[in-house]
Amino acid sequence: MFNTILIFLFLSQVYWFWKGWRWLRRTGWSARAKTALGGAAVAAYLISLAYAMSWFGARHTPVRLTVPDALLEAPFAWWTAGSLVALLALAVFWSVAYGVLGVAWVARRIAARGRAPEIASPSRRAFLERAGAAVAVAPFVAGAYGLFYGRLNLETPTQPIRLKRLPAAFDGFRIAQLSDIHIGPFMTEEQIRKYVAIANAMKPDLVALTGDFVTWDPATQRAVVEALAGLRAPFGVFGCLGNHDAWAVVEDSITLLFRQANIHILRHERVPIRLNGDAINLMGVDFASRRPFGPHSGSFMARFRTGLDGLMDPDCVNVLLSHNPDTFDRAAELGIDLTLSGHTHGGQLALEFVSPEIAPSRLITPYVAGWFEKPGGQLYVNRGIGTIFVPMRLGAPPEITLFELKRG
Repeated sequence: MFNTILIFLFLSQVYWFWKGWRWLRRTGWSARAKTALGGAAVAAYLISLAYAMSWFGARHTPVRLTVPDALLEAPFAWWTAGSLVALLALAVFWSVAYGVLGVAWVARRIAARGRAPEIASPSRRAFLERAGAAVAVAPFVAGAYGLFYGRLNLETPTQPIRLKRLPAAFDGFRIAQLSDIHIGPFMTEEQIRKYVAIANAMKPDLVALTGDFVTWDPATQRAVVEALAGLRAPFGVFGCLGNHDAWAVVEDSITLLFRQANIHILRHERVPIRLNGDAINLMGVDFASRRPFGPHSGSFMARFRTGLDGLMDPDCVNVLLSHNPDTFDRAAELGIDLTLSGHTHGGQLALEFVSPEIAPSRLITPYVAGWFEKPGGQLYVNRGIGTIFVPMRLGAPPEITLFELKRG
């Protein structure tokens, strides 16, 4: 799938450069002006590509927004995402348009019965060209919205969770969940501290962190831990690790850093949360997957098969922290009452205003965002606060969720 996306991305770049070259040829500018503009566009593209791909040499991921990231990384991400989606949208548009025109032409020929066919309407052709231009421009406009507003439009929903076996002492117990931090130039240390303050203002009894604290660079782990160290809850701050934490090879080191900050990362562990003589069983597992998923797939799949073994307490309400929502199937089979997950970013670029089904994450899991229930348990998939690949969100705003546990 990833290779297919790369092929379409390459084709989109070829197509749009070809369109730009044709447009430049049709202008009335001098040859010198055309050469200068074309050369400047190619140079800007290559410099941005080189920076994005680290062709200048390996570079650490900054944890604040730098000038190169603002002027090179963000525009390049906006361009590549917009150009890819625009080409796909145009392919669909023109396929449908020519299909309709072809059917109409056949119908007219049948109706003409030997008479001279109608001449193609210039107004119809002009309308289709304008409509095609609008289709091509829309992804770039949407990308700009997602870059400047969508990724920062934080939502703080309150989600009631009813649990049949919840002890009376925990009725009204509040859990705040943050997920998918992905510290970097577009989720800075300063921004994370602001979200920490928002979470603290919710007055949770307990805070749950569900993984992907870093993206690729292990050098960012200390900064994200220091930013999250400001979280406060009377029953503590607990978490689990995500696939990016494994890919960056920081699972052990970031767990130690969190422990020093009084945040307990549960790695195939459980801990009782006690209140007035009653308790709930809080569990956490490392990233697990039922199917191959990038580097370390063997260990991910092994964890999926055995990661929950021995963690349940049949005499308590069980709450599981698991980055991958796919573990919900196994959790429900075991009777785990509530699973809190992340991982999907809610699709990150999800066209929910067109259809809730249009989300890239549906290619890897049916549990994209929000609350789910099946016999044996409940699941909530948090959209997270960070982004990956492109610093944009569309139809999937970031969230910090507050759960209120209710009896029965």
